[in-house]
Amino acid sequence: MSVFFTADTHFGDHRTINISRRPFANTAEMDAALVERWNAVVGPDDVVWHLGDVARRPADVAELLARLNGKKHLLRGNNDPDATLSAHGWASVADYAEIELDGRQLVLCHYPFRSWNGQHRGALNLHGHSHGRLKPMPRQFDVGVDVHDFAPVLLDSLIQAR
Repeated sequence: MSVFFTADTHFGDHRTINISRRPFANTAEMDAALVERWNAVVGPDDVVWHLGDVARRPADVAELLARLNGKKHLLRGNNDPDATLSAHGWASVADYAEIELDGRQLVLCHYPFRSWNGQHRGALNLHGHSHGRLKPMPRQFDVGVDVHDFAPVLLDSLIQAR
């Protein structure tokens, strides 16, 4: 079992194609690529932490989750209404989480922090929201799809990329 992180998929949101300059002609093409790239790296027994901004239409979320591999946890983003949180298929839903993975303390939230719990003891902050437009601080990583070839990413990959 591997643990992946992602954010800012914005399934079905045509505005994100333009705002984030995504290389897709339309939302159908974008959504198909996001599902394909997710399932190419995430296996059925893997875990995925989605750090918010899942989809434009909450009614589509349960069907999307059924198509995506892995056990999926959601940390709410600014574009995630209550209906997205209550969609069938989430293993857990919260606004914030602190977890330990591979001996590292992780602080997870949709939003990047200027400071976070354990920051000066080596804890890492994983976030979304900024679509790769924010200069990271030490030990801070944007896990959004715009930064990671539109696919979930492993912690080791984040650390090695620096």
